[in-house]
Amino acid sequence: MYSDYAYLIVGLPVLAFVLTIFLGWHLPKGGGFFTVLATFGGFILSYGIFKEIYPNEILHQSMHWFANFNVGILIDPLALVMLLMVTFVCTLIHTYALGYMDGDHGMARYFAEAGLFTASMLGLIFSDNILQLFIFWELVGLCSYLLIGFWYRKPSAAAAAKKAFLVTRVGDVMFLAAIVLLYNNLASLNLTLPPGEYLLQFKVIYQNVAAIPPDQLTYIALLFFGGAVGKSGQFPLHVWLPDAMEGPTTVSAMIHAATMVTAGVYLVARLFPLFYAAPSALLIVAYVGGFTALFAATMGLTAFDIKRVLAFSTVSQLGYMMLALGAGAVVGAASVGVSIFHLIGHSFLKALLFLCAGSVIHAVNTNDMREMGGVGKYMKYTAMTMAAGGLALAGFPLTTGFFSKDEILVVAWEYGSATTDFIPYILGILGALLTAFYTFRLWFVTFTGEPRSDYHKHESPWIMLGPLMVLAFFALFFGLGAQEPFYHYLESNFEHYDVNFEALAAVGQHHIEEGEAAHEPFIIKILPIIVGVGGILLAILFYYPRFRKLDTRKFTTENDPIRRILLKGYYQHEIYTAWFAETVVYGIALLSNMVDIKIVDATLNKISETTVAFGGSLRKAQTGIIQNYILAIIFGVVVLVVLIKLWLEVSI
Repeated sequence: MYSDYAYLIVGLPVLAFVLTIFLGWHLPKGGGFFTVLATFGGFILSYGIFKEIYPNEILHQSMHWFANFNVGILIDPLALVMLLMVTFVCTLIHTYALGYMDGDHGMARYFAEAGLFTASMLGLIFSDNILQLFIFWELVGLCSYLLIGFWYRKPSAAAAAKKAFLVTRVGDVMFLAAIVLLYNNLASLNLTLPPGEYLLQFKVIYQNVAAIPPDQLTYIALLFFGGAVGKSGQFPLHVWLPDAMEGPTTVSAMIHAATMVTAGVYLVARLFPLFYAAPSALLIVAYVGGFTALFAATMGLTAFDIKRVLAFSTVSQLGYMMLALGAGAVVGAASVGVSIFHLIGHSFLKALLFLCAGSVIHAVNTNDMREMGGVGKYMKYTAMTMAAGGLALAGFPLTTGFFSKDEILVVAWEYGSATTDFIPYILGILGALLTAFYTFRLWFVTFTGEPRSDYHKHESPWIMLGPLMVLAFFALFFGLGAQEPFYHYLESNFEHYDVNFEALAAVGQHHIEEGEAAHEPFIIKILPIIVGVGGILLAILFYYPRFRKLDTRKFTTENDPIRRILLKGYYQHEIYTAWFAETVVYGIALLSNMVDIKIVDATLNKISETTVAFGGSLRKAQTGIIQNYILAIIFGVVVLVVLIKLWLEVSI
């Protein structure tokens, strides 16, 4: 029954977008209830489909579009868990926004764009072919541009929106190039597809990936990964993500938890058989993910904007998800379940943390933690729910974040044991220590101590607190009951397409280790607990007034070069903007402009001038006087007669 209406998962938010953009201006709350109800309707449909097809079936609907392409819906275990997460979390975020955005003159525009954003992400998830996924991928990028720059009269917001749009376009160009290269390789195989199957469908890709030359597979995989790096904020295309904080906090929650940044991880997971068959591709995924996890965590140590700390945290946690997928070179398709489990758990806790940050900002009217302090005395519910999210993010034992991050470190250790390359594991464990430290640095600086400025002292309304409590429950307890069933369900995803990972392993030069082959030493088993709890204890010693034993001023000063580097974000803005964009790119543009004007245009202008001058000279012969024409004819006849006579004499 529910399966027949699967298209409404996207259709309802699109309808909400249309109704809100045209009618919302005349309705209470900007017509935001349309978006809330539409997203909740998508959740009901997704849950109904889950009940119908769990655990052994998938839903596939398709219709011909043009040429070798189709439009289709594919809901398998991977897509289904994502649909449930996005609709559930976005429903809570939209409900929260009814209170957070109350009084804003652009509420109708906000909820219309939020509805389209949700629809785009849902369409991306259930697409059954890579071209359709790319179309929704671009719609997600468009909506992020509109929402990050929602307060477009604010110069920093407009600049952040443009930055996000342009940086992610770099990845999107690689994504499109990957589609073209994949299509060319599949077309060259001269496949005879049965009715209902099309060239870029995921099922067709999975079944024929082993026939593509390995070097081509590597190029294709790395280009797809380039798209994922841009959308999921991996190094070096992560620079747009912290600036995206210029939009409303509810937009930050959507982008960082349930929608845009998860799309890149989902893309790599969806195309995992292709990455597995591509030599060296998963190695690069693991290294980029591990480096990003640590690199972003270091920047979270010194940031004072409460939302930017969480933004750096998002970049870091996305790195963990990529690290887990990269470890699939050893553990196989099990890595998809490990990565997506962290994605789902992270969506709960990060949506919670951002909405809590929004609750604080809503009350104190500043993002700077140095102007807060003592907020917990006046916002007890916000403080408690943010502590719950912080514990989960730090990987405190028995929270959702602990289960998901611990499993990533396990597969990273197995990767190191099988390949003797422990660098991804080391990067991951160091990142986990820093994550626990900066998370509770944020909490203690914000909620404890005495107020450091004169701010409003009130708790947020219940329409905002309600979603916080629901998300806090899932951030704490989702991992307790869902972990093992989740892994088993996701591991079965590619069985529905008869993917032969042993054959792909031969192409990609991988060797799958059996689960019992890697024996973790006791210290490795407890190390995630040590670093998680240890990071929290360090934050207590540095920042909790009652137990403060350490002073940051004894370890670092204003002139400390390392501190300055971290505060400046490794001078990424200066490197990317001042040097690369304004010097290298602008310099190349000036040189190209000079060549275009001084050489290309000048040459063409000279040719045209010469042609016009020559034509002008010829035109003078056309006088319009008939006597001149008769004289020219007589002269021509005389010359012709003379030439003929000379030719006859020479011939004789």
